Amino acid sequence: MTIVFLNRMEQEGEREVRAAQVWIEEEGGLWISGWNEDGAPESAAREIWYEGSAWNEMLAVYRHMLAAKLAEGYRPIIRDTFQEFLESGQRGRFTQKLVCYSELNANEELYKKLAAWRRVRATEEHRAPYLIATNRALRLISTFLPQTLEELRDLPGIGENTVQRYGELLLEQIAGAERAHAFPLDWVERRLDEEEFTAWTYKSKERKFKREAERVRAMRLLLEASKSGGSLSQIGQESGLERRDLVEMMESLEKDGYDLEPVIAHELQLMPERDREAVLSAYAEMGDSFLKPVLKKVYGEEPPSEPGLDILYEQLRMLRILHRRTQNAAQREAQPEASAGAPEIVVSPQTKKDAQARREVNAG
Repeated sequence: MTIVFLNRMEQEGEREVRAAQVWIEEEGGLWISGWNEDGAPESAAREIWYEGSAWNEMLAVYRHMLAAKLAEGYRPIIRDTFQEFLESGQRGRFTQKLVCYSELNANEELYKKLAAWRRVRATEEHRAPYLIATNRALRLISTFLPQTLEELRDLPGIGENTVQRYGELLLEQIAGAERAHAFPLDWVERRLDEEEFTAWTYKSKERKFKREAERVRAMRLLLEASKSGGSLSQIGQESGLERRDLVEMMESLEKDGYDLEPVIAHELQLMPERDREAVLSAYAEMGDSFLKPVLKKVYGEEPPSEPGLDILYEQLRMLRILHRRTQNAAQREAQPEASAGAPEIVVSPQTKKDAQARREVNAG
């Protein structure tokens, strides 16, 4: 077993310093990463984070788990480039401190009121709630309580379009709430504890890398299922991703040339054949840019309500993948010189350059 990367981590407590090692090993194409805590019982001393042959999946899991340890207060003895990568990934420091303060000092009651207003508004306008205002924006508003449109503009992530379209309505929702601070918000930097902010930063990175690790794992599982078949429910359970996210990933993989027909066939096996043909015919007639016109043409002006509607949209998206695949195949037959096979799935890098990259894993 070859040690590719090793670093010592320490966590300072009130009475003692806890120490551990983070490491990555490789042998015969098998990657293992993990964590050893000094002084832990032998049965619990070696914590395996990942063991498998997929380099990119190992790296994603490593990033997620290391960010979690940094959020707990562990710091590397040798300051490595991975920690610098975590810190350089921050947006403007002041902006991040505003977001941090709003999450640590949230007015939950007011936040829930804003979220309820957004939900009603989204239903009335037939828009996704996040297009009206993100959760982060509502959290900032409920914490800092702007009283004018200019103060609303001072909050990060709230664009001019949101201010023009919903600004007055948002201010109405928080009108009357008592505010014990003033704008501008430069006081936040003085009031926010630096160590608390650092821990929050790493916790945010942990969530981000967790999502990335889930996506990398889901992509591997989808590509494996494309060879032997498999269900999205099972892939979702193993990866942690929702079905909607998996279908979006399938659409992206199909654009890159991967054949996911075995997965689609498994998911559409309960869909009536006449419905499949009707949907494919509608795509051929109306185009595949939008799903709603196809839904109405096949199922009428009054489609079923949720969750049946969600299932129909999922089926439409999978059939759109098949439709586009058929069209692309027809184009390749018309232009054989431009045809190309499906991209090769590379599990582990093999070049000298990639080998060097593996040794510098902590570069993030």
